[in-house]
Amino acid sequence: MSNFMKRMSRRAIVQALIVLPALSLFRSRTAPANPNEIDPDEIVEINGWILRRSDLA
Repeated sequence: MSNFMKRMSRRAIVQALIVLPALSLFRSRTAPANPNEIDPDEIVEINGWILRRSDLA
């Protein structure tokens, strides 16, 4: 693994870190149709804030 890290440039590492948040845009996850199926302790991201769903009510 350390040999792999030595071969990677800093630019490649920075580009990978920039792309990581964009991957969440391509994740297809549908909301549950039944409100009773929503887990109040589920962690969600809203406008960059990481919150529990129960904090939103």
